[in-house]
Amino acid sequence: MSASLVLYTNPMSRGRIAHFMLEEVGEPYEVRLLRFDKREHKSPEYLKTNPMGKVPTLVHNGHVVTEAAAICAYLADAFPGKRLAPALDDPARGTYFRWLFFGAGCVEPAIIDHSFSRPLPADRPGVMGYGTYKDTLDALEKAVAPGPFILGEQFSAADVYIGSQIAWGLMTKGIEPRPTYLKYMEIINQRPALHRTNKQNDELAAKLKAES
Repeated sequence: MSASLVLYTNPMSRGRIAHFMLEEVGEPYEVRLLRFDKREHKSPEYLKTNPMGKVPTLVHNGHVVTEAAAICAYLADAFPGKRLAPALDDPARGTYFRWLFFGAGCVEPAIIDHSFSRPLPADRPGVMGYGTYKDTLDALEKAVAPGPFILGEQFSAADVYIGSQIAWGLMTKGIEPRPTYLKYMEIINQRPALHRTNKQNDELAAKLKAES
């Protein structure tokens, strides 16, 4: 029987975030690798699934979910027994959604703009959804400083996404290595699911390189 969860991904993409989340969920899933060099993500067949022609894309029992943060939130709710999100009647759910989507709506674009030195309207920082790079990083620090996780002792999908954003930012030097971030990442990097994700993606990357 084929897995009800199918992930379209590439190891050199945000697909790693969704892959990490799937490993935390622990349910059987299938990986369908799309080659960027062959533009498989822009094929007519794939565009029927994701019109943006991007990864990751998750298909669960025939239903399509795109955008890494949405995939994380979806999987957490689809498998509540894994306790990767607060229950619907838990007030902590507001904090969970707040920082999960802060990662998607503010942290990622702020890092990208900073990394590419994109000119921003200094006299009107409010034009940018995240305001300023410094404000975003300061707010991010407040999210992870209490620790050990964003919801205190409970690891959640918000940590999958925020942890992935910080890891990427530190690797690309788009985020300065503040002690608070490094302490938080020491804890995230201990997750067995992340170890499995990195191992699988390194193997996928090696496979792509060998076949190119």
